[in-house]
Amino acid sequence: MSSIEPDILIRDAIVLTVNERNQLYQSGTVVINDGMIQEVRSSEQEDGDKTAKTVIDGSDRLVMPGLVNAHAHLELTALTGAFSDMDLSEMFAEMTALCEQLGRGQYEYLVEAGCDLAALNFIRSGITTTNSMDALPSRGAEAFGEAGLRGFFGPWISDLFWDIPEDEQFERARSFIEEYHGSYDGRVQATVCPHDDWSCSREIWKRTADLAEEYPDLPIHTHLLELDASNTMARANDAEDSLGLLEEVGLLNDRLVAAHFRVASEDDIERMVANDASVAHCPSIFSYWEPDGEAEWTPVPSLREAGTTVGLGLDDHYWHDSSDLLGEARQARLAANLSFGTNQFHSMDLVRMLTIEGARALGVGDELGSIEPGKRADLIVLDLSDPKFVPKTNIPALVVNTATAGDVESTIVDGELLMYDNEIQTVDTERICERVETAVKRFGNELDWEMGIGGSDPPTHLRTVRDLPKRGPAHLVARLGLQHVKDWL
Repeated sequence: MSSIEPDILIRDAIVLTVNERNQLYQSGTVVINDGMIQEVRSSEQEDGDKTAKTVIDGSDRLVMPGLVNAHAHLELTALTGAFSDMDLSEMFAEMTALCEQLGRGQYEYLVEAGCDLAALNFIRSGITTTNSMDALPSRGAEAFGEAGLRGFFGPWISDLFWDIPEDEQFERARSFIEEYHGSYDGRVQATVCPHDDWSCSREIWKRTADLAEEYPDLPIHTHLLELDASNTMARANDAEDSLGLLEEVGLLNDRLVAAHFRVASEDDIERMVANDASVAHCPSIFSYWEPDGEAEWTPVPSLREAGTTVGLGLDDHYWHDSSDLLGEARQARLAANLSFGTNQFHSMDLVRMLTIEGARALGVGDELGSIEPGKRADLIVLDLSDPKFVPKTNIPALVVNTATAGDVESTIVDGELLMYDNEIQTVDTERICERVETAVKRFGNELDWEMGIGGSDPPTHLRTVRDLPKRGPAHLVARLGLQHVKDWL
């Protein structure tokens, strides 16, 4: 080790590297300096005498790569608990109405408070990198950037989900890229975000492809094959299916990060692999809001067996009231086993989906996602002293089956301690919580939406209908209806 005192020295810890060999140290040392991982090795007796600006005693601790939230939405985080007991149609109506108003610049105070809360909770949960698509992504980019987190952000683009003029949407996207890509010392990066394959016309996909060509280094983040309507809309867009449409416009490639991919066929899987596209799997959102108990489940085991990179995401975490990405690994296992049979994943597969595969999906696997010399120092430290971890047999299984966000003790991004020994270092927890409570109270008063400790009582259907977009969804329903008739004939 260099004679220069490093920034952080973690010693005598269990170290789960997630490198190509899935190397695991029973007693390991990690040295961090200038934002980079300098050394990873077995601990030595003299490590106890070595100094650093911060020395972490790793006894009864696990060090692993920071978690990568591969698909998320942030701006309504302050409404956690508000949607929990709605039925699906009610929830979707409220969300659609809110998204329309967000696109028109309403409720920015709620968005700002929610993004701050998301940043706080993600630090506490060990999520170091997030890939988010929102109506107002600048709020998330600023909140995460100022908190010291890493994130990919972009405004969604759609002409059939809401009524925001298309030219305005593309101008917003271009402006966001120019202002925020590479900001906050490179920790904040921009993405191109066509919303999904059931609410975008062919023209929007073509314009999105043109925008992506202007910025060839940016990921393309979308919802793909999420619903049965996906391929129906593709046919309405004069394509054979959704992947065919993306291929025709030039967006089916290694830049594509496709959330959900639930109704994929074997041919869809083969085409994703052939084009090096990636999938973000979000099991909790559909376990909570499954529209049809008989609906298909994302074929993650088949995707991974074929060679597709698959990361894990929380999606709208305020829909299922959890920002615990570790819990998504367990949910992914249970849902896959229920759908396809036992033993769909080895525990280490799920650890990799939480970390390196999410990083690879976003095109930064050579920088993040594993603990190796020369990579950025994005790490988390979990406290394994709780009896639930005894006797510490099969660490990967304990990570994905037993550990929760509450076990994360320290969170490090770019070599900076965002949380150290359960104390948040970069944001004011009390101020954020007070701001969220004030914002939610104001929002409830403005919309006559009652939210309290006993539950949530949304406003009248009349108010919701008033705020719903009209032109875009009307065209969406008409297109799908006409295509269903054509398919039947």
